[in-house]
Amino acid sequence: MKTLENAKKSLETKGYLDIETPGIEYIKEIKKLKKEKNAILLAHYYQIDEIQEIADFVGDSLALAQEAAKTNAAMIVFAGVHFMAETAKILNPTKKVLLPDLLAGCSLADSCPADKFSDFKKQHPNHIVVTYINCSAEIKALSDYVCTSSNAKKIIDSIPKEQPIIFAPDKNLGDYLNKETGREMLLWDGACMVHEAFSMEKLIDLYKEHPDAVLIAHPESEAHMLKVAKYIGSTSGLLNYVKNSEHKKFIVATEAGILFQMMQDNPDKHIIPAPAKEDNTCACSECAYMKMNTLKKLYLCLKHELPSIEVDAELAKKAIVPIERMLELSK
Repeated sequence: MKTLENAKKSLETKGYLDIETPGIEYIKEIKKLKKEKNAILLAHYYQIDEIQEIADFVGDSLALAQEAAKTNAAMIVFAGVHFMAETAKILNPTKKVLLPDLLAGCSLADSCPADKFSDFKKQHPNHIVVTYINCSAEIKALSDYVCTSSNAKKIIDSIPKEQPIIFAPDKNLGDYLNKETGREMLLWDGACMVHEAFSMEKLIDLYKEHPDAVLIAHPESEAHMLKVAKYIGSTSGLLNYVKNSEHKKFIVATEAGILFQMMQDNPDKHIIPAPAKEDNTCACSECAYMKMNTLKKLYLCLKHELPSIEVDAELAKKAIVPIERMLELSK
């Protein structure tokens, strides 16, 4: 993170961040700048509501990667976290890719340092590597396949059963996939702080209040949450399940940003965020990194075309191979 911190200090020194912009209508100006610069705004479902509302495309990790791979826009503004913008840059080396806040990282990606993972991989030379997209470009470059929660099972099933696999960085997703595929993949010990923040004790109390609710969960959640979930799926999978279900009340165990789209799609249904272990502003589990992007930062990002994401050419050349394998298998 030191490099990111240095970059942010440089931006602050140049006046691109944390400056006062009184009287600016951010949404109006963002739309204007997007049009002027032929820019596309891609946003993850975990972004704040206001950003989701003005994005050109909102999706989960797989859909965003697919959109980034096919866009004709001259510039990509990624309202998400660093690994997402980095993936977009790998797929579009000649285009400018911007991230509103360069420090919008990922606890899961941080749990898998490239040097330690490289050593781990060397200890198991007969294994191929499947990595969850929530990782750095360095980790992708050490991988044979990249996957998302939407397509992980399909990708793993495409690999011969006799082939040993290392799965990284999410141990919870990996454990779930082992059960789903009948594999015994070797798991890296990483996790997402958001999906490990749910409280089973508070969930039981919530069930007492809403005995007719259905629990649905993202597979990054811990095993005890998945064991009691009615449905387990990716971000897009959760959205589709609620939309197509006859049930009227749901407890949702994933990052709370998904609730905006879920409630837009289902105005007649009761959507309840799964409770977090720690008390916070919404009593739900939120990703502090995802919430670092704001309308103000988005406006400044477009105006100054900074912070810009750069990936070393040789690193990108290696990292794009498993990403393209994922995209091909996901058609």
